[in-house]
Amino acid sequence: MKWQYKEAKPFEVRAAEATRIREKHPDRVPVIVEKVNGARIADLDRNKYLVPGDLTVAQFMHVLRQRIQLGATESIFLMVNGVAPTTG
Repeated sequence: MKWQYKEAKPFEVRAAEATRIREKHPDRVPVIVEKVNGARIADLDRNKYLVPGDLTVAQFMHVLRQRIQLGATESIFLMVNGVAPTTG
């Protein structure tokens, strides 16, 4: 699976950007969100999020659902390094 953000920026640039953001906002976590190729959901208006450290995975998924205006009967799956995190 190819990720656009990962391919567009070398690791050193991504790591430096994450370090800079973490220093500026120590209570937040920088997160990159991309949909898988072939997904039948709308495109996100942005792919970079600065998530509060105390936000649960379920709460973050709710934020994403609102941003893409996903209906109650439609599903999304969140994967982190190929693994579905717990939602609690």
